[in-house]
Amino acid sequence: MSAATLLEVRDLHVYLGESHILQGVSFDVRQSGITGLLGRNGVGKTTTLRGILGLVTRTGHVVLGGEETTALPVHEIVRRGVAYVPEDRDVFAGLTVEENLRLAERAGSELRYDLVYELFPELRQRAAQKAGTLSGGQQQMVALARALLNADNRILLVDEPTKGLAPLVVRQVVEALQRAAEVATILLVEQNLSVAHKLVRDVVVLDQGRVSFTGDVDQLMGDPELARRHLGLAAAGSH
Repeated sequence: MSAATLLEVRDLHVYLGESHILQGVSFDVRQSGITGLLGRNGVGKTTTLRGILGLVTRTGHVVLGGEETTALPVHEIVRRGVAYVPEDRDVFAGLTVEENLRLAERAGSELRYDLVYELFPELRQRAAQKAGTLSGGQQQMVALARALLNADNRILLVDEPTKGLAPLVVRQVVEALQRAAEVATILLVEQNLSVAHKLVRDVVVLDQGRVSFTGDVDQLMGDPELARRHLGLAAAGSH
């Protein structure tokens, strides 16, 4: 593993029931910046994130900062600085915004409340509001804020953060992710290819549980035929 590589995934296999979802997925995530995990629906992107974190039974190797984490339980992987922002946001609806953030605090970690409130000033204003009464965009802000809160979170696994959001909120989330990438490495699943092109530097494309392309985002998005082959017709010309 090179000095510039934070996360190394090798020969990752996941079965869900009888289905062989991931079939030997291998890729690297460079230190800092945003790596995009792209592909059509149902090709295994979310399962890859869950496999890295140990939320599904998997075989293969996951190496974080030079340490093999594959055999570790989920809570130990989290302690090593892996934060997960799931597609469904997964906020605690009955708790306030402030309580949701406090639950994310990890003992011994420097807490970045200043950064969180700079990126999401609305969360400070809504600190006493129950998270279940927030809009989808506001809940996404809470989910991202929880991942960013601990300064020793080295990599954020972020699953479709703009899904179902209004364009104005999408812009806010994009800006927040750009700032977040200045302090942490991000592995991002994103179906909106325009958003992905703005945010990511490196791309990993999955197709039917296997990696079909790795490389520079401009190389993929700048070549309509390459984009069409790996991402479908809608990708051609998406910038």
